[in-house]
Amino acid sequence: MYQIILASGSPRRKELLEQIGVKFTVDPSTCKERISDTDPIKVVVDLSFQKACDVARRYENTIIIGSDTIVSKEKQILGKPKNEEDAYRMLKLLQGDTHQVYTGVTVIDKQKGEYQVYSFYSVTDVSFYSMTDEEIYSYINTKEPMDKAGAYGIQGKSAVYIKEIKGDYNTVVGLPVAMLYQTLLNNGINLLA
Repeated sequence: MYQIILASGSPRRKELLEQIGVKFTVDPSTCKERISDTDPIKVVVDLSFQKACDVARRYENTIIIGSDTIVSKEKQILGKPKNEEDAYRMLKLLQGDTHQVYTGVTVIDKQKGEYQVYSFYSVTDVSFYSMTDEEIYSYINTKEPMDKAGAYGIQGKSAVYIKEIKGDYNTVVGLPVAMLYQTLLNNGINLLA
């Protein structure tokens, strides 16, 4: 039995781990995120690594899972909106078109006095239906977009605007749990044991 720590306060990531039956503790990273690249893959993997390392310093004999999700459209990284104007700008950019959602994951296995680091990412294409300005503002008024990368939550009220996805739905929600499970299983760690 492993002691597993989720280095994220995201209720969505927590729900995804609970959904697959992982027993874990939540201890969110408090580090100031530093972005030093513009490549979405490098950004999400690096941010997940920063979060996992921050929390790993507090524990011994544990497995720490760090994760980060970003939205990218036309080589522009869209994080969480700063305000309602920023949310409008993002949703206007995404509506009626396809964009990519990247989730990076870093697992630090700190057991038996040694540690191993596993980092990977998943990408999913998301296509939006066209949205009128009235629909965009109505969605923003729900406040749902304000704490989500790209200013929307696929599992929430914006679901009515999602035309299709190509890839792993859980990547868009914030944690590709199948890839996480399989990657660790292939390295001798069974999260469900």
